[in-house]
Formats: sequence, structure tokens, C-alpha cells
Amino acid sequence: MHLLLINGPNLNLLGQREPSIYGSITLDSIELALEEKAKEAGVKLDCFQSNCEGALVDRIHQAIGKVDAILINAGAYTHTSVALRDALLGAGIPYVELHLSNTYSREEFRHNSFLSDRAVGVVSGFGVMSYHLAFEGIVDYLSEDEGT
Repeated sequence: MHLLLINGPNLNLLGQREPSIYGSITLDSIELALEEKAKEAGVKLDCFQSNCEGALVDRIHQAIGKVDAILINAGAYTHTSVALRDALLGAGIPYVELHLSNTYSREEFRHNSFLSDRAVGVVSGFGVMSYHLAFEGIVDYLSEDEGT
């Protein structure tokens, strides 16, 4: 099983950006912990972060035929990017949308997602644990799919 973790804009600032909302852990720490979890589960995990919408779209395109699923925290692009939605749908790769914060407890514009209606699942509001829950969920989903 091969997964791709995609992180969008400003997530490179985790640990210093609004710690009251996003916590104090860095993106590097999140990725290292998830890579260890993947290794223990016998799963290959690639990680990618960009602040540029086009780079995120390109990375999704590059994943076609190479990964079994995508974990994506698209950051602000969740609420604005038809291009990311189209890339995910065009790639035909199952994906889980995830967020550190509970987007529904924040500003109203964050309540809308261009990704969630076609996602396998959505995990939000659990801080760093959102990444682990999304990982476990997609691994379980893919394992069930293989068993049928």
C-alpha cells in the first residue's frame, strides 16, 4: 500500500502560526510521526507540502497510477479551489480530507469545502491526531477494499 500526504498553504508554518488554533507541533514532526506509523504498518508514505495551488495540482497528477490513496490537508484551498477538486476527481484516487481545527467552529467561509463531498472521509478538529485518524481510516478502507 502506497499513500501520499499532501499539505497545502501555510502548513509549513505549523508550530509558529496561531498555536491556539493549530497547536505547537511542526509539520516536520507530524510527517515524521506519520512516516513511523506507516513503516510499522508496512505502508509506504510520501509527503508533500506547497503554498502554490498549481504545485499541489501537479503533485496529484504525478500520483496517478503510483499511489493507492491521498491524505490531504488543503488548508485554505479547501474552501476556494475548484482546481484541487478537479485534480482529485480527475486522478480517480481515493482521498481523505483532514484538518487540524474544527472548521465548523470557525469563520463561516471555512464551513464550505470543495473536497469533502467526494472524499472517502473527512477528519477535523482533533489537532495532530486528525492526521493519525485519517491515516488509520484510509488504511482500513483500502484493506477492506482488497478483501472484497
